[in-house]
Amino acid sequence: MPSFLVSGHFLARFRDDDRVLVVRLSSIDDRDVLIELDPDAFFFTDHYRDYPAVLIRLAAVPKKLLRDVLNAAHKHVASQRPKRKKK
Repeated sequence: MPSFLVSGHFLARFRDDDRVLVVRLSSIDDRDVLIELDPDAFFFTDHYRDYPAVLIRLAAVPKKLLRDVLNAAHKHVASQRPKRKKK
């Protein structure tokens, strides 16, 4: 599945026929806050249980909140050291 990368690091990808967006977060605690804030929009599966990512139902998330989550995720991922290119 194609992914959005920043300096070689995972940021996001679509799933479930582009109805859900998987987004890398800075921590699992951030994910828990989002799920508590809006459980209709934010969730995770067992696959992502131990990974700092959240799944977002695009039809259910308010646009401003989606923008805020993506901006924070981008800022976090962009702050990581660039991955070295494989030779």
